[in-house]
Amino acid sequence: MSTAAYFRLIGAGWVLARHDALAPREIAPLLPPSTRFAAGLVRLLAGGAASRGRPGERLARAFEQLGPVAIKLGQVLSTRADIFGAAFAADLGHLKDALPPFPLEVAKAEVERSLERPLASLYASFEPAIAAASIAQAHPATLIDGRKVAVKVLRPGVEQKVARDIAAMALGARLAERFIPPARRLQPGPFAATVARSLELELDLRMEAAAASELGEVAAADGYMAVPKVVWDGVGKRVLTLEWAQGTPLSSPAALELDGLDRKTLADNLIRAFLAQALDYGVFHADLHEGNLFVTAPSAITAVDFGIVGRLDHDQRRFLAEILWGFIRRDYRRVAEVHIEAGYVPARHSIDAFAQALRAVGEPIFGRSAREVSMGRLLGQLFEITALFEMNLRPELVLLQKTMASVEGVARRIDPDHDIWTAAQPVVERWIARELSPPAQAKRLAERGLKVLDGLARWAETSPPPVAAVVTTRPEGGAWAWMTTAAAILAIILAALTLLR
Repeated sequence: MSTAAYFRLIGAGWVLARHDALAPREIAPLLPPSTRFAAGLVRLLAGGAASRGRPGERLARAFEQLGPVAIKLGQVLSTRADIFGAAFAADLGHLKDALPPFPLEVAKAEVERSLERPLASLYASFEPAIAAASIAQAHPATLIDGRKVAVKVLRPGVEQKVARDIAAMALGARLAERFIPPARRLQPGPFAATVARSLELELDLRMEAAAASELGEVAAADGYMAVPKVVWDGVGKRVLTLEWAQGTPLSSPAALELDGLDRKTLADNLIRAFLAQALDYGVFHADLHEGNLFVTAPSAITAVDFGIVGRLDHDQRRFLAEILWGFIRRDYRRVAEVHIEAGYVPARHSIDAFAQALRAVGEPIFGRSAREVSMGRLLGQLFEITALFEMNLRPELVLLQKTMASVEGVARRIDPDHDIWTAAQPVVERWIARELSPPAQAKRLAERGLKVLDGLARWAETSPPPVAAVVTTRPEGGAWAWMTTAAAILAIILAALTLLR
């Protein structure tokens, strides 16, 4: 690890300390005496104008100074008003799309350089930025065919800044694993690697264009969410052009005051859009905060900013669906079994004991509105229980977990009484009926069997059977392949009959 990463990490700690966001004064009474003294000394040394204001204001200023990686964290925190409080979330809210933009002429030059063509050959007009975020900013423009579009342009030098932050983040993860034993369960190293990879992909806008195109097809199939079309002539490594997103930004206070807005259906559509993407297609928008969502009355949602996309294989989707379905039906034993089948909880633990622990967390939330459920207390209980049963953080599910938390937070900002379980039920029921019914499992088994048969047939044509060294005669290659295939087919039929019985 380079010396620069150490200095960057130390610098980040100092920035947080200067803004009184490392060990803020509001929590000082909760700290042990020695830690409280050290935190007070740091505040005294770093004090000044930067340490004024509410905790959320101070943290927002620190994150803005630290750059893209910290700002991404702030975006996630800003969606959880139900945990951190409305004032804290609102103070972090400006990190979504209200940073100072870079000059218009710089953006125009970057577009021409990236697309390798004159600006006027594609755009009839190109206006100043209307939104500036941590990695890029968006410009309204009009194509020469008259369509209104949004043009996303990366910030100058952002690649170098992200690389520096990634190195510091990796160092911080290694130090946490070495010196903070309780943190090892959360696997800081793999978590940092996952975040780093997603940021690297986010810096190539051609990848975002492909993601927008794919998610557009997925969204159109269900209708819970809309996605602007990609203008491929306006796509380059550092430039992305999409058709203009319809509606009012959800980050605007006016969005939830629109005439005819159906808050409950809007929140339901957001939850169902995410779950349908993740469960039905194994691909989902992994940055669904208010700054990336536009709403139109009564309940239409349009998503933008496809720099971070999550993916799940079939087994991961099954585990997710069964866990959600188990909670919906309050079948805590099945939830516990799935955790162990998936390897989330070591098999040496008692299923019944784990199910009992899950019941202690799940039962208090049923039949209650969101206003009556303390999410902070609930999350604290889950952390204690997963620690008790050695449940490690799964690196491949980091984006899923982060997005689920963000989507739930946004849905509850739209409708404070929103019930995520009721909203999720139709999508999860549909997936369970389609994918876990006996005929569906038999079909999947047959498909796997056909792949095995194909491999066996190719192998049999080119390799002798294992008994060739023992017997003096054997069937010819074609006959051997036929016998192998027939045996495999018989095994598949027997398995399918057993499954359907």
